Amino acid sequence: MCEVMLKATGNEGLSAATQVGVTITLLVLLALVARWFLHRMVDRIVRSAETPMVPTRLIRNGVLGRSAEQSPSDLAATTRRVQRAKTIGSLLKSVITGVLLAVGVTMALSELGLNIAPVLASAGILGLALGFGAQTLVKDFLSGIFMIFEDQYGVGDVIRINDVQGTVEAVTLRVTRLRDGNGTVWYVRNGEILRVGNMSQNWARAVLDVEVSHEADLTRTREVLLDVAREMWRDDEFTGRIIEEPEVPGVEQISVDGVTVRVSVKTAPMEQWPVARALRERIKSRFDAEGIVVPHTRYVDDPVDPVGTEAVPAE
Repeated sequence: MCEVMLKATGNEGLSAATQVGVTITLLVLLALVARWFLHRMVDRIVRSAETPMVPTRLIRNGVLGRSAEQSPSDLAATTRRVQRAKTIGSLLKSVITGVLLAVGVTMALSELGLNIAPVLASAGILGLALGFGAQTLVKDFLSGIFMIFEDQYGVGDVIRINDVQGTVEAVTLRVTRLRDGNGTVWYVRNGEILRVGNMSQNWARAVLDVEVSHEADLTRTREVLLDVAREMWRDDEFTGRIIEEPEVPGVEQISVDGVTVRVSVKTAPMEQWPVARALRERIKSRFDAEGIVVPHTRYVDDPVDPVGTEAVPAE
């Protein structure tokens, strides 16, 4: 291609050394232009990756005058996403620069009259060997790149990977490190991750199944549960933690033990567990005050004679 460009510029009369110099100069210029163009494309991809796929802030309706400002957790998530996108962009730029440099040096050596066939053959054999020997490593890296670009999870998120659930402590291009509730640290290769459940992204839901006895008034039970949940929603202690008005869908299940009534509360990320604990305590106190009975084991006395062989008839 460079020879065609030289002929087009009328440089047929130049000496061989001059032609080689001009060709190498054109190669360098083409490499710089290609590098600039590809880096611009990477910057555009990084900017798009910095924008979340779903809204980062879901707040309750403006009935209670809640502001639409981002919470500290939202700001931290945004900062984390931007940092990860920039890290991947820097990696891609380094790869592009390395590939262009390798191609440019090879073409320059060819213009200088050196035999590059052994170099290309060695590179082909090396690439084939790496392809067979590092399939798993390449798979891990590619999975890590797409995972970070898509913002599937990040440090601090509570996720479930395959059969492991825990808090993410570190995310790299090759492995993800998370710690479960027992304190065990798990290292999961990114290429082995088939599906991920993120329990702390954007919003969460605390779902409580409250069981009452068959004799309980279900209408009154639903009213009490909804009243307790709404009082908790209006409590200043849970401002920004409960982001929508709670719901009591109704009876979820009927069993021999009792009737199960469901309570659903939409919360901010990572708040579903403390909100559920506090709501259980309030429900227990209110049930005691309202006289709503939960299922319990009943004991029946069976009087027997001193020997313990015959029952004493009740009078």
